[in-house]
Amino acid sequence: MSTTPLPGIGVRYDLTTRAHHHLSVVAHRDGTRTVNVYHGDDPDACAQAVHLTGAETAAVIDALMPAHHSPNLLHTTDLGLVAERMEVSAHSHWNGRVLGDTRLRTETGVSVVAVLRRAEAIPSPTPDFRLAGGDTIIVIGTREGVDAAASILGRE
Repeated sequence: MSTTPLPGIGVRYDLTTRAHHHLSVVAHRDGTRTVNVYHGDDPDACAQAVHLTGAETAAVIDALMPAHHSPNLLHTTDLGLVAERMEVSAHSHWNGRVLGDTRLRTETGVSVVAVLRRAEAIPSPTPDFRLAGGDTIIVIGTREGVDAAASILGRE
């Protein structure tokens, strides 16, 4: 299986089965998924695409692999909380600024639980923590709050 980040969209997972069937799943930022099945004689021609809601996706995941883990979507609970990783680009408006300037918690209700920088994890960063391009911010909140946080952090 290969993984391809799709900036602003989510992550695409590609799989070629033992029987040489090519499948892909696009995990959208809003929690929906698109499952694509490709023609055997033309791996670039999509034969079928099925768009699944978040609830439908959860049902399929439970049926296929109850211990599913996605690199971006860390955990979703029945309480409606989502944790995601978000990268600060080198061209980001926030590169070099302190975390408090983003007003993530005030504007979106999400909590920043950690920042990953190179091989180091900074748990519970304070508002005066200075962000840098390449940082991965781990946030937790509602789906709407996490989407709003992604929009704020994506500002260039």
